[in-house]
Amino acid sequence: MNIALTAHNSKKELMNQFCIAYCGILSRHSLCATGTTGKQVAETTGLHIQRFLSGSQGGDQQIAARIAYNEIDLLLFFRDPLNPKPSEPDAMNLLRLCDMHNIPFATNIATAEVLIHGLERGDLDWREIVRA
Repeated sequence: MNIALTAHNSKKELMNQFCIAYCGILSRHSLCATGTTGKQVAETTGLHIQRFLSGSQGGDQQIAARIAYNEIDLLLFFRDPLNPKPSEPDAMNLLRLCDMHNIPFATNIATAEVLIHGLERGDLDWREIVRA
């Protein structure tokens, strides 16, 4: 599976901790991330991560393009709901594209844990058929 990771600055440490906790599962999949998130997670966990630009420099759009081409199977985007970001339209675009292409999308750790456990059980294997 192709998994994309991104996180607002105030949620990057939470993303790092999540990836440490689920490193064994994540290591069996192809990971990509926006620049800073990818750099931090790779340094923290040793996971191989294809890094795009940072979110504010177009990394969110690069992930959006991969979603539009059906090259992403799962998106984990830990967002800060209390502090609106100038890039909020990019986040809404990611949500819209995930809805259009039936991509599981977690915006918080609770949903991410449900999805990662489902991924481990094979609940998301249907994505392989969709991508074929």
